[in-house]
Amino acid sequence: MNEQIFKTPIEYLKGVGPQRAEILKKEISIFTYGDLLHYYPFRYIDRTQFYKVKDANPNLPYIQILVRLKSFETIGEKGTRRLVAEAVDDTGEIELVWFQGVNWIQKTLKLNQVYIIFGKVSYFNGKPQMAHPEIEFFKKENQNKGNLSLQPVYSSTEKLKQFSLDSKGIQRIMANLIDIVFNDIEEELPEYLIKKYKLYKRNIALLNIHFPKDTQVLKITQNTIKFEELFFIQFRMLRSKLLRSQKFKGNIFESVGEKFTFFYENLLPFQLTNAQKRVIKEIRLDTQRGAQMNRLVQGDVGSGKTVVALMTMLLAIDNGFQTCLMAPTEILATQHYHSLHALLKDDFVSIKLLTGSTKKKERKLIAESLESGKLSILIGTHALIEDPVIFKNLGLAVIDEQHRFGVEQRAKLWRKNNVPPHILVMTATPIPRTLAMTLYGDLDVSVIDELPAGRKPIKTIHMFENHRLRMFGLMKQEIAKGRQVYVVYPLIQESSKLDLKNLMDGVDTMSREFPLPNYRISIVHGQLKPADKEFEMQRFVKGETQIMVATTVIEVGVNVPNASVMIIENSERFGLSQLHQLRGRVGRGAEQSYCILMSEHKLSREGRIRLDTMVQTNDGFEIAEIDLQLRGPGNIEGKQQSGLMDLKLADLAQDQKILQEARKSVIEIFETDPDLNKPENKILKSFVTKAENGITLNKIS
Repeated sequence: MNEQIFKTPIEYLKGVGPQRAEILKKEISIFTYGDLLHYYPFRYIDRTQFYKVKDANPNLPYIQILVRLKSFETIGEKGTRRLVAEAVDDTGEIELVWFQGVNWIQKTLKLNQVYIIFGKVSYFNGKPQMAHPEIEFFKKENQNKGNLSLQPVYSSTEKLKQFSLDSKGIQRIMANLIDIVFNDIEEELPEYLIKKYKLYKRNIALLNIHFPKDTQVLKITQNTIKFEELFFIQFRMLRSKLLRSQKFKGNIFESVGEKFTFFYENLLPFQLTNAQKRVIKEIRLDTQRGAQMNRLVQGDVGSGKTVVALMTMLLAIDNGFQTCLMAPTEILATQHYHSLHALLKDDFVSIKLLTGSTKKKERKLIAESLESGKLSILIGTHALIEDPVIFKNLGLAVIDEQHRFGVEQRAKLWRKNNVPPHILVMTATPIPRTLAMTLYGDLDVSVIDELPAGRKPIKTIHMFENHRLRMFGLMKQEIAKGRQVYVVYPLIQESSKLDLKNLMDGVDTMSREFPLPNYRISIVHGQLKPADKEFEMQRFVKGETQIMVATTVIEVGVNVPNASVMIIENSERFGLSQLHQLRGRVGRGAEQSYCILMSEHKLSREGRIRLDTMVQTNDGFEIAEIDLQLRGPGNIEGKQQSGLMDLKLADLAQDQKILQEARKSVIEIFETDPDLNKPENKILKSFVTKAENGITLNKIS
């Protein structure tokens, strides 16, 4: 087999050449034969069915009709010339009209010849008409199956069309490519999986994704390619997990010691939920195995992930190790620091905060206490992975909201110790199971699916602009009880003047409605200096202000149990998961809390679904599933993971069953043949070898 053929520059393909090659590269990133082969149609036109003239109507999509040409003539002067033909079948007459290519088309037409016409039907002067139909001689062998069976439709652009690379043009060069490469397309799935799941061989699948014979063939083809895409994502992830468990030994946390026990018995301000206890037990088992732990803790906002992380840190400290917690923003890192400091009390364990704003003198003191081993817990942003930060003995790294960090950033953290630290990943973004299997498929997953006792569900209300006085009334009522209120404005870009203006208009409105000296307002947005932002935050945290008017910088990392109302202005401009995160800023105390979604009357269908979903449920996982259906995975998981999500055909929202089957198959393979030495897995071993050598020429990915 000639694998190099898939690297062949696209200009060498018959029908392409240098000019078309340049436009293919610029417009749709097709550089090689392999790129073109995996440029799939986005839909198919059914050419398997013929209609009768009497059944043709404007509500139908493009259709084909078998007709006899009765007459044709050109009408009009130069500039307005058109070719008009009359065609008939045994049920009626249809008019065919061409406004372009009149001379060329006229030369090809023959009276009384039987043709297949294909196009969109409209009605003109009470008669059916087809403008610019495709027209070709009818051949008897096509009588039962239509002229082109299922016709592929490819995405094109205006520039491509100028070079005759519309959908039909791409179809022509694709046919040339398939003829050349068909015999060089190698199988990459084991034979037993192809048989088990009734899939096609790879070359047959790639032929049929472009030129399917019928709908049944297309269905099997699509299942084959989807299975292969999802199988190899899971294969790479689970193999990485297997190799890591074999390669990276982990420090053993042998005992539950003094710090852990004292904290649990004397400092923990509330009872752990059963879900928290279960997750701590899972972590405890992980850290006794002698292999590096890689565990994801998923939990809705307010479910108590931070306490689980802290108790894991105390377990590490009891066993002689240092720990760190890395957060994606200064606000969140600072919030974690204050939360943990408050829980631990003074002098129980040493804890410090390191961010971009940390002064040089403080950095030096932190560096010295880290290297000497005196500092037990370091909280920070990506400043933690900078070279000057040297731990004496890092045993545990907690990463909050992992999807906001790149792979290389996380890897730097792992290299901070000779024996890689145990990794505990936390996320307050509920992730649908299918997405978790793909994004975090190489991690063990724990779910905290229980809120602390005494928490009341947040009441969510959708209000339009004409309900604003009612909204103000609720705010005054809650402030009179001694509570506090967030008012959040959408932020598209941190530097957006428009959003800042919206926020400042909001401040003016609030100042008029809630005047001094009875009310005080904090203002927080992305254009404030970190010190000013922190000052405003702290005023609100201390209860010196009753209202915080903010942009989405408060989406994560602000914990004020006394805040009982979240107002979200222009809520239709937010995504579901962001709305859910913002709502999670309230409801942290024992009192009833409210989330008010303000919006315009005019809402898109998706906007209405989002707001209705928020009103109907507080379940973050249910919300995440709906968000996945609405937005697709690519917009949810964060840019750093996009390489994993480069799916050409599979859809995580629609193809959950195929994903589960693919993952189950991979798990079974690694359980029974971890080194891929069995003859039936030889093909997978070959795939691994090629991947290690950087060869993925004809891999569907």
